[in-house]
Amino acid sequence: MIELPDLVTGGLAVGVLSALALGGLLLRAQRQQEGQRAEIARLRAQLDETARALAAEVEHLAAHRLPAAARQLTHASVAVPGPLRPQTSGTPLGLALEHVLDALRAELASQRTRIDAAAQAGMRGATREIQAALYRLQDALRGLQQKYDDPELTQTLFQLDHENEQSLRRAQVAAVVCGAWVGLAREESHLVDAVTGGQARLAGYHRVRVHNHLEAGTALVSHAVEPVAIIVAELLDNALRHSAPDTDVVVNLEHVHHGVCVTVDDAGVGMTHDERARAQRLVAGSDPILLTDLGDPPRMGLAAIGQLTRQFDLGVDLSSPSPYGGVRAVLRVDSHLLGHIDPDVRPPAASAPRSTRPASREEPAERPADTAHGYGDDRAEVGTGSAHHDDSAFEEQPATGALPRRRRRTRATAAPEEPAVPRPTAQRPEQAAAALGALQAGTAAARSTADGRTADEAATDAETPAEPDHTAPNDHELTDHEGGTAR
Repeated sequence: MIELPDLVTGGLAVGVLSALALGGLLLRAQRQQEGQRAEIARLRAQLDETARALAAEVEHLAAHRLPAAARQLTHASVAVPGPLRPQTSGTPLGLALEHVLDALRAELASQRTRIDAAAQAGMRGATREIQAALYRLQDALRGLQQKYDDPELTQTLFQLDHENEQSLRRAQVAAVVCGAWVGLAREESHLVDAVTGGQARLAGYHRVRVHNHLEAGTALVSHAVEPVAIIVAELLDNALRHSAPDTDVVVNLEHVHHGVCVTVDDAGVGMTHDERARAQRLVAGSDPILLTDLGDPPRMGLAAIGQLTRQFDLGVDLSSPSPYGGVRAVLRVDSHLLGHIDPDVRPPAASAPRSTRPASREEPAERPADTAHGYGDDRAEVGTGSAHHDDSAFEEQPATGALPRRRRRTRATAAPEEPAVPRPTAQRPEQAAAALGALQAGTAAARSTADGRTADEAATDAETPAEPDHTAPNDHELTDHEGGTAR
């Protein structure tokens, strides 16, 4: 039988053990709770740090990366900065930010193209109205030139007509840049007439020196005449604007393997490598042209060339400097755009430079022995007075192993020298009026060819004589034959 004190002692022992166990459990739970609190604090701090980093990246994206990406669309040299923290690259956050930049670029490009297309459409409409008004003004000026015979008035009318021609060129270039057609359809014409026609549209036409080394009768097909004239005018305009007013711009027309090249050399300031690369991209016409890329105010000459080279399968190269220190521009016209016109049946304009090469019908059946190796040719010296060939030639030696020996060669029979005609010291108004009357009759006959009228009908439209213009003697003659704007 268990006594009461033993029972109390046992109960106390069990209670103590239970209390000890419960205290251990409480201590363990307290430690776990403290660890959880520490983990929660750590995670909260990490979350706060991540939130701050994300906010900093978003602020960096908005303040620096997005503006740089927008500027990069118009300035390729602008670099877009990367994430604020380099370790962000490649992470989901970094990829998400890059997707934002890509979406911005695509949307900006789309909106930019849409807005530029709307601007070009508006400019096309405006230039069409301006061209129509300038055409009417030009017809009115031509009518006044034929109506009045006052020398001073006629000279003023010629000057106004030339200024109007330059305004027409600028309006036409703006229309071409905006995607409009060139606006003119011409018949097959001598290539040299298209070149001198482009020259006649410029204020500094008298500084241009054209050297024609083409075969007589080299012509352009009808749909290439006006594009070539526009391109030549813009290349010459750039050359004249960027060279000193006391220097000349040299133009050479040469045959090449695949067609004809028109080379324009100036003695101007030239271009840097980056400027030349940008100009070459514009004239290539491979990229779409936006008005916002052309500066303020827009410089449309090279952009118009790019449009025409793409539309008419022409080629323009600006990649090499000129030997005179400026820029060399080469227009290449391929063989499929070339034709032939009999120069006897339809000669080029009277003001066009004569070819330094003789016509093919004048070439002898057999070459002389001293030109069999291509060292020289007397034909270019007889009748043309060309200074491009030396007066000496190589004489072919017997087969003894010796080098060719240089000998002096005599010219063929020189053309008889025309007697000098004394130049009158003064010209009466009646004589000047008669001379201009003949000029206007010829130009009216030339213009009538494109209008479908006969030469006799056109000659009757120009019966009223007037005083010729002494400030720009060749401009209207060039314009009326091929260079100017046809009505």
